[in-house]
Amino acid sequence: MSPTPDEEAAERRGNFVSEWFGHRLHPTVTETPQSLTDQQNKRCPFLSAALHATVECVKSDASKGICTISSSSNGPRQDWLVCPFRALDRGLLDHAARRLFPVETGTLLVVPAPTLAADTVKSSILATLRAGGRALVFLQAKLGGEVALSATARSPEVSFDTTLVEIVERDGALDIGKYGILEVQTMDFHGTYKYAVKNLTDALRLHGDQFHAVVRANEGRWISERIEGPNIANVFKRTFYQVMLKFQIGAHPSSAGCVLALPAAVWDSWQRHLGGPEPMPRSDGTLQLSRPDSVPGDHVPGWILVFDLDSQSASTPNPVAVQKTIATDADSVAHFAVKVAPEVAIAEGGAAGFVTTTIRRRLAVWWPALAAPPSARTRNRRGERRA
Repeated sequence: MSPTPDEEAAERRGNFVSEWFGHRLHPTVTETPQSLTDQQNKRCPFLSAALHATVECVKSDASKGICTISSSSNGPRQDWLVCPFRALDRGLLDHAARRLFPVETGTLLVVPAPTLAADTVKSSILATLRAGGRALVFLQAKLGGEVALSATARSPEVSFDTTLVEIVERDGALDIGKYGILEVQTMDFHGTYKYAVKNLTDALRLHGDQFHAVVRANEGRWISERIEGPNIANVFKRTFYQVMLKFQIGAHPSSAGCVLALPAAVWDSWQRHLGGPEPMPRSDGTLQLSRPDSVPGDHVPGWILVFDLDSQSASTPNPVAVQKTIATDADSVAHFAVKVAPEVAIAEGGAAGFVTTTIRRRLAVWWPALAAPPSARTRNRRGERRA
């Protein structure tokens, strides 16, 4: 049975659970033995892969298993990450690590901190170092814990999403080298996930092996119930200061830098907050986002990685694909956010005139004489006399 025009319109503007326990439900439903097993066992495939053990999803019951939401808030339909552990993708981690800790020869080994307890991991690190490679361990929530700078009388507490730390050998002894910061920007959504989660949980309990077929037949209703659009402006305002702070910390000599990993949907939504900047190509194939008067140095303190999920991939969970690699720094991002964007708003949107017009219209409800400026009222009176 073909969808009605109203159903097609709802599909275009609706918000849907696109991945549940790591496996796609929208716009197609992934149906494999592994996806069904993960969903039945409430298994997080990303934490499980990182720790080489079965790890249950750590989210609350109201959002249990939800990794991404599909929304057309930017125009085209896109996946928006709502769980930071969804970014625990080997390709994304390696890409970020190589920006902060370049490797000219040898290999780059990146392992989660808790796996250091295994002798095999220690041996791999030592072998990598002695072969001329670089070895990094990373810490984050549920994987060794977040690293934070304590608050002082003149500075706030700052915690890092993911901290990458280099293990080095000095004079035959192991030591810690520089650290790097990796931040992943997720998105908050209005509404609630709990109704969609309940629909999926009930369907899984009632239909067992037929779960995917039943979801496919009912996905338009089940996976979108009471999920509203992304809270774009609030997320930008809430995270902008944190991003600037961490880019600046990444420029400290003790740090290898800071990487901000942005889903493509978030990068697109941030364009109006940055004045629609156009990063310039660099000779190494990456891009540069700099204020006009900046002189790029040898050390890049900050990187923005724009990534998306490869929803066409036959692999499940879908792999992450990095679309843009942008060199930048705190001063440059601040320049576009607090100088360029306001200038564009005034020049293209006529912001000053629009604000004044809005104020007049609202005050005129109570005092009609304020509906137009004195010059306009004078012109109107002259026109009336000539008539």
